[in-house]
Amino acid sequence: MSVTIYSKSWCPYCVMAKRLLSSKGVSFKEIDVEAKPSMLKHMMKESGQRTVPQIWVGTHHVGGFDQLSALDRAGKLDDLLKKEG
Repeated sequence: MSVTIYSKSWCPYCVMAKRLLSSKGVSFKEIDVEAKPSMLKHMMKESGQRTVPQIWVGTHHVGGFDQLSALDRAGKLDDLLKKEG
């Protein structure tokens, strides 16, 4: 499965999102929008959001940490990860 997370190094929600994904054994591509400002514009265009993290599982835009965590609590994150895998 392809998981992409747009983040900033100092963002606690980014850390929590990466930790949750890692706890599930999921590898992900991290794009630091501070190091690559052009990617911030890309992220905003694709997600309609300005905040990080912004997370995609395959082509599915999950949203931020709150949405990722809600999917996990509802038991739907594992299914999404398998479906997109």
